[in-house]
Amino acid sequence: MTIHIGAEKGDIAPTVLLPGDPYRAKWAAENFLTAPRLVNEVRGMLGYTGTWNGHPVTIQGSGMGMPSLSIYANELIRDYDAQTLIRIGSCGGMQENVGIRDVLIAMTATTFGSPSKGIFRELNFAPCADWELLEAAVAHARKKQATFHVGGIYSSDVFYDERPDLNEQMIRHGILGVEMEAAELYTLAARHGRRALAVLTVSDHLITGEALPAEDREQSFGDMVEIALSAAFA
Repeated sequence: MTIHIGAEKGDIAPTVLLPGDPYRAKWAAENFLTAPRLVNEVRGMLGYTGTWNGHPVTIQGSGMGMPSLSIYANELIRDYDAQTLIRIGSCGGMQENVGIRDVLIAMTATTFGSPSKGIFRELNFAPCADWELLEAAVAHARKKQATFHVGGIYSSDVFYDERPDLNEQMIRHGILGVEMEAAELYTLAARHGRRALAVLTVSDHLITGEALPAEDREQSFGDMVEIALSAAFA
């Protein structure tokens, strides 16, 4: 049991999926895990543990933004010995060939700033995914015939962006989409020798202005969750 996670040591599986939204954790647990049970509800940040194809899995909400993600990832790694951490969540598309409902598998995660920025001082550390997880996610996405893209994403530290010029540069340099957590997750995984990946669903688009209707999100997000689970146990 930690400050932010009320689970006992044996309640957290070695493989953890991390949606930002705690209610998405509940939805994913109820739809993809066998016998899911609530193991955390401290501060309303729901976490569930069950099995997927016989493998123990925890799905734990991580909150919005890198500071919140950093709290949960640190405690999951340090106090519960989580070995594989996969972010699942929504993102905004940043390239014209990236469509609404497409899945992004993040090879790298660029960021302007994160909770880890102070450690590196003048160095620009390049956070990246675990290769085996990324390779397995791509293989399963191909098997499912899902529409997916592999490449760099942008982890922004703000939601209401006052720097449109940064988005312009991300687009110019081929960044596929923007979200708010993956860069810190990749950095923490590198620091502690764990496996990490981000599998994201494009829910809106910065160029076209399109947005996925709420009633259509569950099916689209389901592909993302299945790809993440398959990658974890390939």
